[in-house]
Amino acid sequence: MTLKKKILTGYGVAFFLMGLVIAWAIANLISLGQATNAILSENYKSILAAENMLNALERQDSSLLLALLGNKEAGIAEFRVKEADFIAWLARANDNITIDGEAELIKAIKSGYEDYRHQFAAFTDLRNAPFDADSGLTKYQQTFYPIFMKVREACIGLRNLNEETMYAASVKANNVARRAIWSTALIAVSAIILALMFSLILAERITRPIKSFMKASRKISAGDYTVTVPVETQDELGNLASEFNQMAQQLSHYHELNIEQIVAEKNKAEAILYSIEDAIVVFDYNLNVNGINPAARKLFKLELPETTSLNFTNIIENHHLKELIQKIADTGEQTMIPEEQRIISFTNSGQARHYLFSATPVLGKERSLSGIILLLRDVTRLKEVERMKSEFVMAASHELRTPITSLGMSIDLLQEHAVSTMAEKDRDLLQAAHEEVHRLKTLVNNLLDLYKLEAGKIELEIEVFPISTIFEQIKSVFKNQASIKEISLICKEIEGEQLPLIRADANKIAWILSNLISNALRYSAKGGKITLAAQKIGTQAQLSVSDDGPGIPLEYQSKIFQKFVQIKGRQSGGSGLGLAICKEIVRAHGGAIWVDSEPGKGSIFTFTLPIAD
Repeated sequence: MTLKKKILTGYGVAFFLMGLVIAWAIANLISLGQATNAILSENYKSILAAENMLNALERQDSSLLLALLGNKEAGIAEFRVKEADFIAWLARANDNITIDGEAELIKAIKSGYEDYRHQFAAFTDLRNAPFDADSGLTKYQQTFYPIFMKVREACIGLRNLNEETMYAASVKANNVARRAIWSTALIAVSAIILALMFSLILAERITRPIKSFMKASRKISAGDYTVTVPVETQDELGNLASEFNQMAQQLSHYHELNIEQIVAEKNKAEAILYSIEDAIVVFDYNLNVNGINPAARKLFKLELPETTSLNFTNIIENHHLKELIQKIADTGEQTMIPEEQRIISFTNSGQARHYLFSATPVLGKERSLSGIILLLRDVTRLKEVERMKSEFVMAASHELRTPITSLGMSIDLLQEHAVSTMAEKDRDLLQAAHEEVHRLKTLVNNLLDLYKLEAGKIELEIEVFPISTIFEQIKSVFKNQASIKEISLICKEIEGEQLPLIRADANKIAWILSNLISNALRYSAKGGKITLAAQKIGTQAQLSVSDDGPGIPLEYQSKIFQKFVQIKGRQSGGSGLGLAICKEIVRAHGGAIWVDSEPGKGSIFTFTLPIAD
């Protein structure tokens, strides 16, 4: 039998028992109705007839007395009317003889009433004979009253007989009703018990395989793939058990293959992790150490083979790096930080070593954080090479400064004294040499300034001044150049009345603004607009130079502040050091500089400076 047929059978049994109870209740109601109907049809009619006969007989008796007392006409007339009523109710009683003894009583009523009528007829025949009251009462007491009482007692007997029979029928109906109640209740309780037992048995037969499925599922969830579910029936649950056992076998086979693959991948990952010379630390989503290679173990001076109980706060001391890892753990997103801010130093055996770090989140299902990988690349040698390169550039620039100055003076003397005797071609060559020497001198000076800024050897002449002052100064310097190119130079101070004073080296800030405006003038088209703006952001003042020029390609926006970087196709004869020097000057003031640009829609260079208070 299929599961569907079992369930339908269960419902069918319940409906059958319910129908049985309803049918039994209907049968009892019909029986009770029949008993009640018997009371009405068999007894009530006879009682009603007896009552009406008594009433008519008593009225006739009163009419007879009236006639005997002297008012014969009225008495006889009333007697005849009631006589017809009596005969009519007697006929109804005679037609409703249903119980024993009732026929004899009706026969006695008929006989007595015939005698009563006969005596009354004899009396009416003497209606003209004189009667006095005494003789009339005597006649009544001797002749009519005994007959009246005989008929009256027979009518009362008929009524009493039917009343007793009705009472007996009522008791019988009550008994029938009581039996109906108890029998219906008994059948209903029996039906409920049978339905409950059948439901429990059916539910057990249906749920027993389901419990086996649940138990087997728990074992599979716990990793036991050898579990099987017994096939006890041939219905859908039995088919499901067979399919479940087949699925468990397939899962067991897949698990064995998957475990081997996972172990192989784990060993491969560990081999890769241990073979990398850079320090790598793997944290889980709770920022506990989940994996660490020998280079990181040596860097953090960890000698214990087991490190899973360590948290990132136990091995990392750098406050900036701690904040970065915590932020990634909170947001689940990688934070973009400039390369120069991703270098931290460790002291080992009295020597400082520099590491370039990167923290990368590992995302699981639904883009949730499952871990963080911290990579620390040893850049000590690169830093040393960069330092040696900077020192070499500084030394070379310093050594070149004197000969370049001498060469420039010589060319200036030639232009002053010998240019009139030279041919035009020679004058052009001399002018070109003058320009190249001037450019070379500027390059050397920029290199020396940049080295001093990077080495922290340049002295800043810090003073307090309003932003509007330096804006007006820069605007007056570039007024003519902007007018020649028909470019609008606008100074826009946001909330200018409330801007605080800034604390900085005015000459260096003017140099930054001059460099940014020069670049904007160089690349802006005729009729363009350059805007200088300032606003207060927290404890810093934010200054910006914006233009509506060609903008900066996205791939150059992260490199534009590096040394000697120029946008391809836009070389203007400069050295590519201007923005690098701007960056170092801003850093020396404790601020930051960045660019926001969209190709074809201009650029906005922004930097921050500390406010005076």
